Amino acid sequence: MRKFILITVLLLGITLFGTVGIHTLTDSNWLESAYLAIITLTTVGSRDVPDTQAGMIFVMVYLVSGVGVFTYSVFQLGQLIVNADIRLMLEKRRMDRELSGLKNHYIVCGLGRMGILICEYLTNRKQPFVVIDHNEELLISLCKDRQWFGVHGDATDDEVLTKAGIDRAQSLATVLPTDADNVYVVLSARLLSSSLQIVARAGEASAIQKLQRAGATRVISPFSSGAMKMARFMLNPSIEDFLEITDESGSDLELAEIQIQTDSQYIGKPLAKTDLREQGIMVIGIRRTSGKHIIAPEGTAIIEPGDSLFAFGNANSVNALAEKCV
Repeated sequence: MRKFILITVLLLGITLFGTVGIHTLTDSNWLESAYLAIITLTTVGSRDVPDTQAGMIFVMVYLVSGVGVFTYSVFQLGQLIVNADIRLMLEKRRMDRELSGLKNHYIVCGLGRMGILICEYLTNRKQPFVVIDHNEELLISLCKDRQWFGVHGDATDDEVLTKAGIDRAQSLATVLPTDADNVYVVLSARLLSSSLQIVARAGEASAIQKLQRAGATRVISPFSSGAMKMARFMLNPSIEDFLEITDESGSDLELAEIQIQTDSQYIGKPLAKTDLREQGIMVIGIRRTSGKHIIAPEGTAIIEPGDSLFAFGNANSVNALAEKCV
């Protein structure tokens, strides 16, 4: 940007210098003087400007200095444009290469207010994600500064979802402006991945059932969710204050769902015989593959393949456990 300003100042300065000189040495008005200065500087040709001895000396000085400045400015401007294009191309290639290596990541469709908040939440939790948006300018400005992975395109397009690595992702959130677009994204995503966790936003209550039928795992209505949270604050303000610790950026506590894989070291062990307590993690619930929920499980509860542990505790320990079990 600084170089661009310098080039602009140089070009305007040499043009102004020629305009003032020609106007001073001839009877030309300001517009004619500016015209003659520009066509002389660009060597397109001009009338004899002027035909006096002083005028000829001025034109020679002006041409020598002006052509030098003009050539330098055009060269620098071209180099600036080419370098910017090369940097953009190299950055795009680097991002595509890193994007192709992502797995078990999250996909966020839409960079509206909710989309940005979701991305910031994932960033604070150091979770890998890809954001999709059709506004290329907005996508570049946000992703470049924050070092987010971004894919430009329509999130309802199968090719765009595939480029975002939907076949390797563990979850997708769609927060596009209209319910129709969100339904289409959910339908496309479900057809591309049957095991993907899909969270969708519903603007209208009538869209909730449509999103669920399209394949959404969870449907969130901002208005009803906000109303429920306000009601909980009214009934249990102290409990809500405590639970909200897990939502604060930089908090030492985290609440997460840990999926137990078939090769996990915890399989077949009762909770009391694991090292979770020593790591500062408390299991407050277990969901079996059958769908059965065990709330506040006993220490004798056996961990089975495919279980989902609802773990609460030290943020670093919970995140490390989640990465180890994935």
